[in-house]
Amino acid sequence: MPTTARARPHHRFRSPVGALLLTLIGLASSSVATALEVRIAFIGDQDGDGWRGAAQGIAEANAQGRFLGLHYTLEPSAGPAVDADVSAIVTAVAAERLAPIAAANPGRAVINVAAADDELRADCVPNLLHTLPSYAMRDDAETQWRRKHPESEAVAQAWHADFEKYAAAQLNKRYQAGAGRPMSDEAWAGWAATKAVADVIARDQRVEPAALLDSLHGDIAFDGQKGAEMSFRDTGQLRQPLLLVEGGRIVGEAPVRGVVDTENLDSLGLPSCLK
Repeated sequence: MPTTARARPHHRFRSPVGALLLTLIGLASSSVATALEVRIAFIGDQDGDGWRGAAQGIAEANAQGRFLGLHYTLEPSAGPAVDADVSAIVTAVAAERLAPIAAANPGRAVINVAAADDELRADCVPNLLHTLPSYAMRDDAETQWRRKHPESEAVAQAWHADFEKYAAAQLNKRYQAGAGRPMSDEAWAGWAATKAVADVIARDQRVEPAALLDSLHGDIAFDGQKGAEMSFRDTGQLRQPLLLVEGGRIVGEAPVRGVVDTENLDSLGLPSCLK
């Protein structure tokens, strides 16, 4: 936001660092009283990795939100419908439960972090998004890898607790410290769901469900600590690189260099709606 120029105060000396600290303290103090509450519902097991990952994303969003006048809460819900002022829903449930949840909440983002079924993506439900990679994405990643390494038995994963590049090591440490367990695919997907929502709200300063859903489907460039700008396809699937893991060790990444364009995230899985 533009700021209004001020006359220089008549202090003898104030260091730039000191001035910055005073500014941040002032912002934090003023935002506490005027914080905009952002409610995100969670449907699923509250002891599962999806919940723990989503909670980690909420904690990080609130660390940033203190200076932006935003406060996020993650609220367990039995579903399928949620309160009208809930901005988005994160789900860690079986595939067959997702369509009823999406239908009960039209115009509100329902973000799937646990079901990899390809049919969910092919159905192209307008308000159903997926941060967990689909089975087809994993199959494509493994096929690309074996074209270059025919003898390899590597499998594709969304995440790995030993991933270190692109600030992934710091995310793994934060999650391990908070959850008391290594970050899994579902935990990463839960974290990505709430972080993507928070990033869009911080940018747009709008919490209305329909506006948020429109923004998530629009021009976003989510940084999921994977070294790529990720966005949602019209299928609802989050475009993302995948890791190739063999014998518990990361051996590569997909899209696979030398086989396809490494920036072509749509080489993994269904690239767009078939309808």
